[in-house]
Amino acid sequence: MGQHEFGSRSAWPPLLVAIGLEVAATLSLRAAEGFTHPLWLIPVVLGYSGSLWLLSVVLDRGMPVGVAYGIWSALGVVLTAILGTVLFDELLGAVQIIGVGVIVLGVLLVELGSHPRRPKKVIS
Repeated sequence: MGQHEFGSRSAWPPLLVAIGLEVAATLSLRAAEGFTHPLWLIPVVLGYSGSLWLLSVVLDRGMPVGVAYGIWSALGVVLTAILGTVLFDELLGAVQIIGVGVIVLGVLLVELGSHPRRPKKVIS
């Protein structure tokens, strides 16, 4: 986690809140059922706006854009898929579960690849 810190301010707390807001906004969008329940559109607008603002804070704190967006979008997909099954009785089939696993693996690879390699110490 130390890789993505700028000064003493970590990029992780605003990133995690941004993910939470994005997931809440997406689930609210589902709850709005188009425009048949328009009050749900309030958390949609607030959630997406707050999420994007916090994502800009994350970038300002030094996290690379590819890593930040990868984590933000992938965890958003995973959490939304899981919560969609819980809140809206949406089904996740085996292929979809494998897809969610591939997304998680991809984000882990992007995160691991974002850390610079340290030169090996030469023992003399």
